[in-house]
Amino acid sequence: MHDPAKILIADDEPHIRRILQFLLEQAGYQVVLAADGRQALEVVARERPDLALLDVMMPQLDGFAVLEQLRKERDSQRLPVIMLTARDESEARVRGLKVGANDYVAKPFDQEELLARVSNLLSAFQAQREANPLTGLPGNHAIEREVTRRLASGVPFAAMYIDIDRFKSFNDHYGYTRGDRAIDLLGQVLCQVTDAVDRESGFVGHIGGDDFVLLCASACADQLATQVIQTFEVGVEHLHDAADWQRGYLETTTRTGEPQQAALITLTIALIGDVHQRYHHPAALSDALAELKRHGKRQPGSVVVKERRSPGAAPELLCLGEQPQDHDA
Repeated sequence: MHDPAKILIADDEPHIRRILQFLLEQAGYQVVLAADGRQALEVVARERPDLALLDVMMPQLDGFAVLEQLRKERDSQRLPVIMLTARDESEARVRGLKVGANDYVAKPFDQEELLARVSNLLSAFQAQREANPLTGLPGNHAIEREVTRRLASGVPFAAMYIDIDRFKSFNDHYGYTRGDRAIDLLGQVLCQVTDAVDRESGFVGHIGGDDFVLLCASACADQLATQVIQTFEVGVEHLHDAADWQRGYLETTTRTGEPQQAALITLTIALIGDVHQRYHHPAALSDALAELKRHGKRQPGSVVVKERRSPGAAPELLCLGEQPQDHDA
């Protein structure tokens, strides 16, 4: 259970502070108060709010001065800020946005509009904080939250763990820039195929490195996994040098300097097609997917490895694409 977001209200008018405090607390937020600009800076430093509502006209320091100072401090550079302005102060709104405000609300404010702007801004900043910096996709916290939500809902869904085979060899051979391109390509493929096959319930997350998670409707899982591999293999040719692609392997060296051949990158997708009532915690689902992935890694080429429902049965394998000479991780 996450703590409610903490919101600073900085306004020199007591009745405005009371109205806003009541409104935000009724909506489930924590509220901290400041009556002028200097207090606002002190409260931000002490309380570390998740969002600030700053009135433009305040004693000591006005809203613009407070905002400028917030943007200079490392700890508050990214603090979401909504400026409170009079309805006819268009010049003030423009100035606030230029200084670094994220949004504004005109006084007298509409309560539903204000709550919607607060909620949207908090959601956007949470997503931004949790996103993987390379792909922009939801990261680990967002993935766990989404899996937990789906497990609690009782609605059947499928889960996949997607991993690039031999990514380390590829990354060492071509360098980090090319490696990032491979990761970004996989992220784009996952989003593209998910949007085409299961836009309504599909979810793509980036665990980190070359590891991704995909959640979707159970009925779409097999088609989605197959299309991900097929689409990735269309684009992956351009990540390799032409000579390496035509030869079918990379010419690398061992740690002792001995020449060796490394197969080109492919995909392993671990797939559990029906998660409903079989797992009660994200960690248990993650462990099951990791075990399937380990089995798939021992197979040549791009593979989808699926869990069989009967106890003790070997995982079901669907091999796709080219079959490389080896399949080390």
